[in-house]
Amino acid sequence: MFRPFSKANTNKDRNTFLVMLIAGALALWAAFTLTAEKINLLQNPDLILSCSVNIVLNCSTVMSTWQSEIFGFPNMLIGMMAYPVVITLAVAGLAGVLFPRWFLVTANIGFLLGTIFSYWLFFSSVYVIQVLCPWCLLVTFATTLIFSSMLHYNLKNNIFHFKKKTNKRIQAFLAAGYHQLIVASWLVLMVALVFLKFGADLFA
Repeated sequence: MFRPFSKANTNKDRNTFLVMLIAGALALWAAFTLTAEKINLLQNPDLILSCSVNIVLNCSTVMSTWQSEIFGFPNMLIGMMAYPVVITLAVAGLAGVLFPRWFLVTANIGFLLGTIFSYWLFFSSVYVIQVLCPWCLLVTFATTLIFSSMLHYNLKNNIFHFKKKTNKRIQAFLAAGYHQLIVASWLVLMVALVFLKFGADLFA
């Protein structure tokens, strides 16, 4: 369904989709780089990858774990399929496309599942494998922004059809900037967890 944004919503909606576009592009770049690195590693097992910085920041180590192929194939291939969809959605949104409600709800659920999967990998890397993949960290960061952008858009436009009183509170919450504050605080917390776990070893 195509229709230009109303003047009241243009800037905020465009900013939301712009964040989604940038995050999607970063995540796709990371997924593509990881795919190329994986291929190079298969061709030459002794190769030192560009993302293998030290003992803590080492893609090669992470790629050798079962968590890197949870569905029987490299996880980065999921990103190669999923992030182009995110980019397409963001570009369409910037162009003024109004999507049907079922599509937006489905996208929100899909992005939520992707975010959960991303953080499962993140916490596995930090506390189980105890080695980090720099590109994977970028994917986690970007996926967080993608999901939060989609959620912000859907809440702002009441896609979930909350009752009038509840929606009024949600709009006040969004207008006050609390949604962005929560996302920023969450990302800072994740960075803090990494530093608390690895400390100076990150730069060794």
